[in-house]
Amino acid sequence: MRAEEMRRQIRAEFAGVREAEANGDTFFLYDPDGDLPPERQMPFATIVTGDHYDSVSKLDRPGAYRLNIGVTKATYTALLGDPPTVRDAAGVLESGYDYAAEDTLLPHPHYAAQYWVCVVNPGEATLPAVLTLLTEAHGFAARKYANHRARRERT
Repeated sequence: MRAEEMRRQIRAEFAGVREAEANGDTFFLYDPDGDLPPERQMPFATIVTGDHYDSVSKLDRPGAYRLNIGVTKATYTALLGDPPTVRDAAGVLESGYDYAAEDTLLPHPHYAAQYWVCVVNPGEATLPAVLTLLTEAHGFAARKYANHRARRERT
């Protein structure tokens, strides 16, 4: 699935999503009313299309992109075990995975410790899992939004 197809899939599947773009990348936020303050604008998924943040995924290849998904700790550890904590000189987490491998579920090279996973060029092997993980991430973001709104309304 190409990056634009993935963007369309996320737009079509998940309600209350707002997109932010920077450097050709897309950040998907759960913000149904469009009123999240900047400090609460944490994406639940991102699509990165180039090497402007790191080069470990080799996104300078034609058509390459990395889908990043924030999941729960339980999901992350069930899929990949404990997240890596040691970083190399460039700040990339040393996981033992090839971060440029395509259509493979991987720990995020920088945010695995915060329970983010990624897939370079999701395809046949990972698409079912990716859609399940996106559903979980969207639901988790919606719960955080609802909890924040409820706390705000009580004060």
